[in-house]
Amino acid sequence: MGEKKNESLSGQVFRRLREDILNEVYQNHDELKELTLCEELGVSRTPVREALRQLALEGLVEIIPNKGAYVNSITAKDVEDIYQMRSLLEGLCAKMCCRHISQEKMEEMEENIYLAEFHAARGHSEQLAQLDSRFHEIMYESCDSKMLSHTLHDFHEYVMRARKKTLSDQKRSQQSNLEHRLIMEAIRDKDEERAEKLANQHVQNAYANIVKNGLKEVYH
Repeated sequence: MGEKKNESLSGQVFRRLREDILNEVYQNHDELKELTLCEELGVSRTPVREALRQLALEGLVEIIPNKGAYVNSITAKDVEDIYQMRSLLEGLCAKMCCRHISQEKMEEMEENIYLAEFHAARGHSEQLAQLDSRFHEIMYESCDSKMLSHTLHDFHEYVMRARKKTLSDQKRSQQSNLEHRLIMEAIRDKDEERAEKLANQHVQNAYANIVKNGLKEVYH
């Protein structure tokens, strides 16, 4: 595996397997055989076992004693739960950003919105998905809470497939950009109450659009 700076081998295996599970490289209930994974990833059994234990803690793998490890995919109900929690936590994150965001991050957030508006007008869905992710990452990096940032990063990754689907809807992508702009302006103005309310509503709107565009076609 390619080495990632400051990350253990088991951490690299964990991230690779989590990404593959979330992207349905492995299907629900597929068995994750240690020896096969060792051969595919070019690692020993120890980092694979550690990665599988971590995935089990996150609920993405079920380890059955004396049988093996099996994929436990994200479901439509899981997505609903994640968005309900995200709506509250993103509101809190935006509120905290009003207090802690640096000038450098504020400028990056503004630039992100300008770029997103440019690509939205041209229907560039892949670039929009990247910019959408980065907008939220800037918030997570600027809230001055490593626990909140870690939780929101994980939630964001769990629903990546659903997010890509909703951002391919040009009408929604343009509305999402407008919502981002309003959140940015509230953070810039240090209006904590407005930033919290707008970020909370933004996540609720995103989920409503996912449902409208066929949530159960993406998650079963």
